[in-house]
Amino acid sequence: MRDNDPVTSATRQPDTAAETLPPRLIATDLDGTLLRDDKSVSPRTVAALAAAEEAGIEVFFVTGRPARWMDVVSDHVHGHGLAICGNGAAVVDLHGGPGTHKFVKVRELERENALDAVRLLRDAAPGTVYAVEQTYGFYQEPAYPKLHMEIPDCLGPAEELLGPDHRAAAEPVLKILAYHPEIDPDAFLTLARLAIGDRANVTRSSPSSLLEISGPGVSKASTLALCCAERGISHEEVVAFGDMPNDVEMLTWAGRSYAMGNAHPDVIAAASGRTVANNEDGVAVVIEQLVAERV
Repeated sequence: MRDNDPVTSATRQPDTAAETLPPRLIATDLDGTLLRDDKSVSPRTVAALAAAEEAGIEVFFVTGRPARWMDVVSDHVHGHGLAICGNGAAVVDLHGGPGTHKFVKVRELERENALDAVRLLRDAAPGTVYAVEQTYGFYQEPAYPKLHMEIPDCLGPAEELLGPDHRAAAEPVLKILAYHPEIDPDAFLTLARLAIGDRANVTRSSPSSLLEISGPGVSKASTLALCCAERGISHEEVVAFGDMPNDVEMLTWAGRSYAMGNAHPDVIAAASGRTVANNEDGVAVVIEQLVAERV
C-alpha cells in the first residue's frame, strides 16, 4: 500500500461506536512505529503531530524506552509534553528537554518479584542473562551483550544488583531485561510467561530474544488507561499505533488501533486497522486523515 492509498483495516466493523466518536488522544509507540529505522522523525510526521495538537487531539508517546532515551522526540512534544516510558513503568514530563526529564508517575517492579522472576526464568531457560533498568541507572550482568546505547553503571549478578545491599537499592526498578543467545524470540516469550506467571508482566519489543519484565499488571495499556482516566478520556476516544508484542494490550484497549505495515503478526491480529510501514510514515498517514475528518 502506498502513502496516498486509503488506510486499510484487517478487522474493521461498520460504524463501530469508537469510529463515530472524534478522537481525543493519539497513543503511539516510537521504535518501528513513529520513528523511521534510522531513528529519525520525518518532516511529514512532525507536521502531522503538530496538526493533531492544533486540532485539539493530545499525543502521547508510549514506548519501552527509558526516559533518558527520549531525546529523539523531545523537540516534538506539544501541549502536556508527557510520555509513557518503560512499557508503562513511568510517566515522564519531557518539557524540560534532554537531561531534565521529570518522573510524574512510577509503577515499579518490586525487588522481591524481580528476584523471583530471575530465579524462575533461570531455571526454565538456563543461559539467560539479565540487566536491570532503574529510574536513573542501568546495571547488567557481565555476560549480558551490548544491546543498548550506553555503558552500564555497574556489573554484577542479577541477584546482587537487585539485592538490599546494592548501592542503588533505594532507587525504583522499572523493569529487568532478560536475554537468551539461542532460543527463538517468540518461544522465549511464551516460555517466560509460563515460568514467571503472575509474579511479573513479561513482553518484548526487540527482534532478538530480549524480554522486558515489569511489575504485575504494568503495561503500556494499563498506564495509558490511568492517564486517560485522569483526563476524562474514554478508551473509545483513543487511537493507538504499534508494531511489536509490547503494543498488543494497548492496541486491544484503544477504541481504534493501527498495526504498522512492518508489524509482528500478533500486533496485526490485535489491531482494528492497519497502516503502512514506519519508513513510509504510517502514523502520519492516519493522523492526516483524522485531522481532515475534524475539519
